[in-house]
Amino acid sequence: MSLPGAGEARRQELAANLAAVQGRIAAACAAVGRVPAEVTLIAITKTWLHSDVRHLVELGVADLGENRDAEATEKAAVAAAAGLGGLRWHFVGQVQTNKARSVAGYADVVHSVDRSRLVRALSVGAVEAGRELGALIQVDLGPPGSAEGRGGATPSGVPALADEIAAADGLRLLGVMAVAPLGRPPAPAFEALAEVASKLREAHPGATWISAGMSGDLEVAVGAGATHVRVGSGLLGNRPVAR
Repeated sequence: MSLPGAGEARRQELAANLAAVQGRIAAACAAVGRVPAEVTLIAITKTWLHSDVRHLVELGVADLGENRDAEATEKAAVAAAAGLGGLRWHFVGQVQTNKARSVAGYADVVHSVDRSRLVRALSVGAVEAGRELGALIQVDLGPPGSAEGRGGATPSGVPALADEIAAADGLRLLGVMAVAPLGRPPAPAFEALAEVASKLREAHPGATWISAGMSGDLEVAVGAGATHVRVGSGLLGNRPVAR
């Protein structure tokens, strides 16, 4: 199966968007005394065409994010068949336990580990696939009991979950991930995530990743110490209707 062709105009559009996002990251880093190399851009390619994946890879993007298992499985297979090597696939959506084996077969990192049952399922899948799977703990930064949270473990639940991941076969604890709560300024949430990450590193020094920030708030996330930002519409435009 080969990647379909796409027009030069789309490639130029993606190149311009990529340069703009990279410029935003660089400016955000400069504002807080960081260097852009400290921040990894993850292109969120969900619902977009295989040809867009190819263009981004040819433009130098190596980290790609998906949130639906069936689509991610297909895209990873198509990219491999097309010889697009050196890619890192990030699963950024909620993982149903019954999909964990599938996700562990192609993903390099899962950003949304939020419960013990999922840790066990991903471990089984990674071992069966003969792979090591990076795991980020998704942290819910919304007020307790509110509808503003975006899913994840509570901050107080992170230490125990981290210990489970660190002890699980086939998994490697990388750090934390969060989405800013609905209807609230993102800065306090990302600052709180940085505190959770700092405490986590005391027990697990290798858990250095902070995955935070998207197209609308990446500057705030970088200012709070994000090491990875997840950008979809800022790179690819408004999403097409889901297939």
